[in-house]
Amino acid sequence: MTKETAGFFDNYAADFDALYGVEKNPLSRLVSVLFRKSMRERFALSIAGCGEPNGKSVLDIGCGPGHYCIALARRGAEVTGIDFAANMIDLAKDLAEREKVSDKCRFVVDDFNSWTPPHKFDYSIVTGVMDYIADPAAFITRVLDCTTLRAFFSFPIDGGFLAWQRKLRYRSRCDLFMYNREDIEKLFSGRDGIAFSVQRIHRDYFVTVDIKSN
Repeated sequence: MTKETAGFFDNYAADFDALYGVEKNPLSRLVSVLFRKSMRERFALSIAGCGEPNGKSVLDIGCGPGHYCIALARRGAEVTGIDFAANMIDLAKDLAEREKVSDKCRFVVDDFNSWTPPHKFDYSIVTGVMDYIADPAAFITRVLDCTTLRAFFSFPIDGGFLAWQRKLRYRSRCDLFMYNREDIEKLFSGRDGIAFSVQRIHRDYFVTVDIKSN
């Protein structure tokens, strides 16, 4: 990821955290329904996809303010959240403290592309991240190499008014990459040892990858 992308999310940390909150007025609630549906759906699908995670290890790549990590830690998972934005990690640590799951959480300020995982993880979560990855194939390979059971990815859908509107907003902020279904199929097809499914959820494709046991 570029320095521009890292800087954007470091400055955006508090506002991003608020996206997961409860909107207090009717207009904000309407905006949430229309524009944040994918964010909420991919959260629910990822948490449900981890099944009963008690005692399992989970890696959340681009963990942001830590909502996935805290939800899984509450259910007994040992979670590691990595994000290149230090302000995001500060929010995640604070949330883990407030929710009394700090003992289940480890947070790292680093770029996953250059980070060395301390071990493999049962589950890996990569949502809201592929939007900013210039070499998605290589990034996916790194994720799968450190995952033993299942990985979850989201990819923003190209085409239509919402995609155009987002490209316009991000033009001066950071690089943005969007996908069609054929792009997704090419990224995952032909990889040995996996099975994958692609589900459209509003503004995103949600991809579940199962790692086949050797």
